Amino acid sequence: MDTNNLTFAIPTNRLRDVGDTVELYDQHFWRNGHSVRIVVFDDSSSVNQEKYYPLLEQTHTHNELYYVGPREKEQFLAYLNGRLHDGRLEGLVRNLFRPSYGGNRNCTLMYTLGGLLVSSDDDMRPYALMEPSPESLEEDEICHGRLHKSSKNGLVHKSFDIMAAFKDVLGKRVADLPENYERGELVIDSAMELETNASKGLTIENSLVLQRGVVSETAVVKIAQTFRSGTSDIDAIDFVEMFLADESQTDPDVLNDLYVLVNFRPAVTNTNWRMDCGVAGYDNTFGLPPFFPTRLRFEDYIYRLWVQQGGVVAAHVDAAQHHTRSIYMRNPPAAEIFNEEVSNLIKRKIKASVTRVDELSVGFAYDGQVSAADAQEVLDKIRNLHARAEKAISRAATLERADALRLFAANLEKAFYGFEPDFFQQNLVRIVDDVVSVIKGSIELWPTLIEICYFQKQRHGLPQLRVGNQRA
Repeated sequence: MDTNNLTFAIPTNRLRDVGDTVELYDQHFWRNGHSVRIVVFDDSSSVNQEKYYPLLEQTHTHNELYYVGPREKEQFLAYLNGRLHDGRLEGLVRNLFRPSYGGNRNCTLMYTLGGLLVSSDDDMRPYALMEPSPESLEEDEICHGRLHKSSKNGLVHKSFDIMAAFKDVLGKRVADLPENYERGELVIDSAMELETNASKGLTIENSLVLQRGVVSETAVVKIAQTFRSGTSDIDAIDFVEMFLADESQTDPDVLNDLYVLVNFRPAVTNTNWRMDCGVAGYDNTFGLPPFFPTRLRFEDYIYRLWVQQGGVVAAHVDAAQHHTRSIYMRNPPAAEIFNEEVSNLIKRKIKASVTRVDELSVGFAYDGQVSAADAQEVLDKIRNLHARAEKAISRAATLERADALRLFAANLEKAFYGFEPDFFQQNLVRIVDDVVSVIKGSIELWPTLIEICYFQKQRHGLPQLRVGNQRA
């Protein structure tokens, strides 16, 4: 495995702010002795690209910086559609790479074919927030963390050699991994449901516990991730729980609690239900399956299913990063909650109907049907949250908090179609059917696109722009 053929990707739709992320990671790589090709994959509109691209040109980096934005993606799509010679497939191709969390990451997969890919979101930072006195982990624990108020003093910013941690494992057999890696079947998060990663409710601290199992010495690490502090994998509904619990808070989208790591250690597992594509690395030497092309933000769920095949394993590496959770261009909490509930429903349905897993795809039988019971289960959960928000209005100590609670309750009711069961189910069926249809069609087309892009990348490369910024 040639670990020098490695790309660091930053998927973004916030070009205005991505320059800070670029410079921080570039400095981190330089301090640790790594020469890394950095590529920004931008989902911005053409208007925002013209407005904010000059900010990217003002950055100073030690490493070469490249950019793939709306113009380059249009050229890329035109090339694919030209090679397919079938106008009926153009819609599927556009859906696979459309502006979305999954679509942008599918671009990163195509542009890094034949090598290794390490990807961090635009609001990640190359350090972790840790407690000053690490505690020993329990025997099967691989990570422990707690929520702290953002105003707490004494927390430590600790930096790890992120690139070295990924190079230690990506594309390597289990037998060749560093000796400090624990081995097991999977990791269980005490605060989350196993297969959907949905929150079990707001908790002050959590543990990641390794379920022991036999890991084949010849299995290859195809995906890996760092641990992370900041907001970890917290759900939007947990933000609201914090908001309801903190009488002084007046904005449910502003986080006053930070997830701080107590301690962690690396591990390799047969299955990884906690795949976190915001801080992930991939062995893309021979191609990988596509992220689900959806705006519902469960794009990485395919990898949690795909990694269950024999001969493929996942790793939590010996490093951590920090999530700053930018609220710029982020959906309101009510909309995020709706997306999460729909995503969790689809994840359960897909997981229960998987028919095949191969090198580049996952097949499933679920056809997008949603029963009245499915819809009612979601509504009952959200109605309860809505009732608690309305009840909190009368207890609000300030007018600002009362107004914020009232606005959130109104937005939640609107997002869930007024809690009217028939209307909600009707729209839920439409949304789920559209998402599932696009996913199935995209998965079928993906291997053909891999073949097209692999040879084009080797011969001429794919459309991208070398950023004319200054060398640090």
